[in-house]
Amino acid sequence: EEGWAALLAGLRPGALVLAGRPPAAARRLAGAAGVRLVDYMAREELAVRNAVPTAEGCIGILLARRSRTLWGTPVLLAGYGRVAQALAPRLTALGAWVTVAARRASQRALAQSLGAAAIPLDELRAAAPGFDTAVNTIPAPVFTGAALAALRPGSLLVDLASAPGGVDLAEAERLGHTALAAPGLPARCAPDSAGAYLAQTVLDILGEQHDKEVLA
Repeated sequence: EEGWAALLAGLRPGALVLAGRPPAAARRLAGAAGVRLVDYMAREELAVRNAVPTAEGCIGILLARRSRTLWGTPVLLAGYGRVAQALAPRLTALGAWVTVAARRASQRALAQSLGAAAIPLDELRAAAPGFDTAVNTIPAPVFTGAALAALRPGSLLVDLASAPGGVDLAEAERLGHTALAAPGLPARCAPDSAGAYLAQTVLDILGEQHDKEVLA
């Protein structure tokens, strides 16, 4: 907090500060100083762009950890947000039989329109016995006790969700599955692309600020 206070103290009211996931204290201090603090990690365009290397990184994990091809493999995908929307059609293009478990009917319809099967999220446990490969994108408990026990023995699970994740890693290990938490894949798998996406997002924000100043 002291570092943020020192930084903001030297800025004029109305100044623009860009940061990645700033703490609540920074937001409070910025408001008090009359400074506009923008979290570039919350920008939709950055999330959409980062979904691509996340999807590619996940596929890399699946290929490295599995002993069979993705072609002809049933894959259970929990959630259908930006990351899952990037991942599902790529898995389908590789010949995987993707089933999306999503809460909203609109998400399931979109998944089906792009070549995946889809089920309500509350049917995930009932569907689990048909899978030995699963990917989670929901940052809430999804693959826990009963759902993990229902998967085929020795299943592989990849958790792409932000903390606290959606896979009970300890329970999965106890049941004999391989469960991997894989956050931050863009920077790990495609750092040059991740940096370019961040730079473009910053330029987008600066362009919007310029437009506001011109129109003011």
